[in-house]
Amino acid sequence: TALLGVLVTLSIIALVLSLVKIEDVALPPTVKYGMVFDAGSSHTSLFVYEWDSDKENDTGVVSQTLSCDVQGPGISSYANDPPKAGDSLRECLDKALKVIPAVKQRDVPAYLGATAGMRLLRLQNSSAADQVLAEIAKTMREYPVAFRGAQIITGEEEGAYGWITINYLLESFTKYSPKAHTWVRPEAANILGALDLGGASTQISFIPKGSVINWNKTSRFMLYGYNYNIYTHSYLCYGQDQILKRLAKELIVESSSSTRVEHPCYPKDYNETVSLSSFHISPCTNESDPHLSLGDRIVTLEGRGNASGCLVAIKKLFNFSACGQSQDCTFDGIYQPPVSGQFFAFSAFYYNFKFLNLTEGQSLATVRETIERFCARSWEDVGSSYPEEKPQRLPKYCANANYILTLLLDAYKFNETSWNNIFFQMKAGSADVGWTLGYMLSLTNMIPAEAPGRLKGHTPSLWAAAVTFIALTLALGLVALLM
Repeated sequence: TALLGVLVTLSIIALVLSLVKIEDVALPPTVKYGMVFDAGSSHTSLFVYEWDSDKENDTGVVSQTLSCDVQGPGISSYANDPPKAGDSLRECLDKALKVIPAVKQRDVPAYLGATAGMRLLRLQNSSAADQVLAEIAKTMREYPVAFRGAQIITGEEEGAYGWITINYLLESFTKYSPKAHTWVRPEAANILGALDLGGASTQISFIPKGSVINWNKTSRFMLYGYNYNIYTHSYLCYGQDQILKRLAKELIVESSSSTRVEHPCYPKDYNETVSLSSFHISPCTNESDPHLSLGDRIVTLEGRGNASGCLVAIKKLFNFSACGQSQDCTFDGIYQPPVSGQFFAFSAFYYNFKFLNLTEGQSLATVRETIERFCARSWEDVGSSYPEEKPQRLPKYCANANYILTLLLDAYKFNETSWNNIFFQMKAGSADVGWTLGYMLSLTNMIPAEAPGRLKGHTPSLWAAAVTFIALTLALGLVALLM
């Protein structure tokens, strides 16, 4: 009788535990953090992310906690003084530790990814690039975080991670369905393409229609149980800063040995002096040319504010003839399938168009007219109209805007219709769009290859307890029978 009573009691306990719902006993979620430095060609930014640990490897519920711009230029600028590259990060690291609880800091994965500026430095001086990264690693290890490395990422990785970030934040891969109590792939999933424009490179990533050739290793992904084959390509030396340097060089070369050169993209009455030796610093402009080898000559670039002349000069920087009549080609003979679907255009795409007050939905004719009007303004007019803008940026907006039009229309082959599929944005939800979030998600395995399963009604510990008690009950029952 006593044994039977014990068996009944244990059975009741097991039954009760097996029926307890997760919300009745759920503990407060544990918040985790991660941080990524985006070390670009012209500047560095730090992003801190957070997420609930009980959602890890299940859904896209990461939010951005902090964005911090590092003071000073990009880390590639410290090639002659590498320790300064590490020191430049300290202010943002200190800010990050103020928003991350002290008890969690040592578990925070911390990364630094360097992009086109460091890719160029590695081509020019690989030992200097290694020293810069070594000094950064040295600084990062002084902080109580789980430093996972500083590395130079490829252009294709940069493009692919940006594509992941956009579609992750927009819940294009998976979305929670309250009705089904699980995470599902949205019906007719709208996977967006990514257009990224930096200082030294530009990237395009999207899912093409039909079969595509020329795959590379960063083009195939298994995310949440679905295969994604994306086209992604990065163009080094086609970021906006390097394009301006290349444009200035070509204008000087065309003018032969003149010390005063007309610049169609700069505002009227704006002058800028450049040294010919400055073109030997970057691999993008360090091609041998007899006009640039005549000592350290100083040349004055004189603005003309000529939008049409600016467009013509910029188009000369592209080798469109290498593609012949092929529609599956951008320039320089680079293969690209026809653009398909909607696109997020971020980074410098967004900032240049925001400055010119250009928004989605505007026709190409309106965009062109706005750019032409801005290019025709004098330097005095531009300077007085935008007192809050940094003076060094103001003369460049005409050239940048015409470059963006050339890149999107002539190279990538967007047209009057597909132009309306481009959204110039810098945020999705509350997070900045860029490659850093996709980078962290990939390196921390936060995006599973398998589709998320249905949510359990119990915590794992309760399931284990229930199974244990049921097994014990059966064992005792078997012992009773034997006795």
